[in-house]
Amino acid sequence: MKFDSPLFDRIRVKPGADRRVRAEGPTCEWAGCDEHANHRAPKGRLREREYWQFCINHVREYNNSYNYFAGMTDDAVTRYQRDAITGHRPTWKMGVGKRGAESHTHTEHDRANDPFGMFREVGGKRRPNFERAEPTRSVRNAERKALTALGLELDATAADIKAKFKLLVKRHHPDANGGDRASEDVLREIIQAYKYLKSVQFG
Repeated sequence: MKFDSPLFDRIRVKPGADRRVRAEGPTCEWAGCDEHANHRAPKGRLREREYWQFCINHVREYNNSYNYFAGMTDDAVTRYQRDAITGHRPTWKMGVGKRGAESHTHTEHDRANDPFGMFREVGGKRRPNFERAEPTRSVRNAERKALTALGLELDATAADIKAKFKLLVKRHHPDANGGDRASEDVLREIIQAYKYLKSVQFG
């Protein structure tokens, strides 16, 4: 009996190779192609869990022309890339979050929680004992999100918000872009953020 015989595999503890006939896979979804689809390709933005089934040649062609940011404005792409650094989760400065708002805020040289004064010594000299500042104002998540939509910091004043709102409306309004309505969603988000901030702080 030959060692590569299927009959020999029956008495083996572990067959040397899987010689069973495998079922054919799906057909390539490219128009007019009858090859086997061995590769997946994403269908695009907002359809992250959906895929096309292509053969090797057509998946290469698809990937060469694939653009995840198709249909987005430059500002929207920049904002998406900036938010991707933190996984599209809200961020804030140290000491401003939930725990930072409950505790006292320190000066620039004394931000760490240092009850024993270990980090106040620099170069063998003890730093002066800085007075603790007043606790910072608590900021709601909705307010933080609205300020982020306008591209402003948490310490922005009413005048800053109003000036930035006027600037962004002029930039994204269809009339200022030759009737192009591609940034309507961004404009709607800006208007909603401004209305919220106005109702909360300046109403």
